Amino acid sequence: MAAEDLEWERSKISNQDMNLLKKLGFTKKENTLRFPKEESYPSPPIEYRVSFVDHLIRGLSPPIHEFLRGLLFVYGLQLHQLTPNSILHVSIFITLCECFLGVQPNWALWKRIFSLRRNGSHNVAYNIGGVVICVRSDVEYFDVKFPDSVQGWRKRWLYVREESSGSMEYNIAPFDGGAKILRRRSWDAEATEEEKSATEALMTRIHELQNTRGKELSGIQITAYFLRIRVQPLQARKNPLWMYAGEEDVDRLSKDLQVKDLEKLIRRISSLNKKDAIPSSCRVEPYSGTNALPENHPVLASLPPLPEGGEVEERTVVTDDNQGASRLESEVAGSHKSAASSEKEAESEATASTHSPPSAVSPRNKRKRGEIADSGTSKTGASHAEEVIPDAGKKTFDPYEDALVSS
Repeated sequence: MAAEDLEWERSKISNQDMNLLKKLGFTKKENTLRFPKEESYPSPPIEYRVSFVDHLIRGLSPPIHEFLRGLLFVYGLQLHQLTPNSILHVSIFITLCECFLGVQPNWALWKRIFSLRRNGSHNVAYNIGGVVICVRSDVEYFDVKFPDSVQGWRKRWLYVREESSGSMEYNIAPFDGGAKILRRRSWDAEATEEEKSATEALMTRIHELQNTRGKELSGIQITAYFLRIRVQPLQARKNPLWMYAGEEDVDRLSKDLQVKDLEKLIRRISSLNKKDAIPSSCRVEPYSGTNALPENHPVLASLPPLPEGGEVEERTVVTDDNQGASRLESEVAGSHKSAASSEKEAESEATASTHSPPSAVSPRNKRKRGEIADSGTSKTGASHAEEVIPDAGKKTFDPYEDALVSS
């Protein structure tokens, strides 16, 4: 059995966790979740994928939002390879875009703020939660106040139904617990000069949201907001959050949480303790059905490229990042990372164009999703590796065409 497979063990979801998921509305729709029985290795039923309690309570819900699906495709990742704090990063970013910038989650803006790193400790590279989404060192971003540790999250796995949207291409890849994490050039992809110019107003607005005296917006405020309104940012929804319609909103997962339950949940996914105040509202009013977008508000559309025609990517490998990884970085203890703050981000558990979506360039080794039996599980061997030598003469970098690189 591969080392990646040995990280899995029997799921240990407590009655308290199950009651929380019920309270949050995850069990309202029949068969949305399935809980493992005696198996010590995930074997998801048809149409199901593997996720974690700690992913769901941070904004994930099936069917998966197309922005997250695009990220998984571009970065060459399985859902289980993202840490809980990384999932929260994506939830906050989508909420920021839709509620406070008034735009769809923007791929060009994302590239200006985030990059990916391998997650590990003591020279051990994880596969479950083996990738960390990090704020770039030269970017001033919201302090999300991640917890120092998300204890035991890898043991709380379950199955979520990835509902079909009419085409298999809209589903994330079937589960492959043994899939190795391969460091790709896209992990460090930067916005082009054109994208920087097109998103400069958004970056300026983010700076204003953080620094306007008396109206400072924080990562905790954003987190508390999406938890309070009961809409999951990482779910494919009927409407963007700027159209949120209150208690009757069609995308709400459950009714309002009691204040004590909301505060307990926020403290669970953050570093706030019992003495820290939980914000009851945002200092900046979010866009919603009662606070409409301004007239002639620019519509900026920029999504990570999804596979064309329902294709899924095969492995085009230079080297894998699993054995003797030379660049291991722990998950952030505090999400805020800037040029003035070089705090090491640690999670010690177990320790486009902006005007139109960029075209999806198909990697050379791909096959149709229809050719893969959607048993919920995909086993593709690393024997299909193909060495690709980057063209040193390239002046511009295309993360979708360039090969994988080692760390």
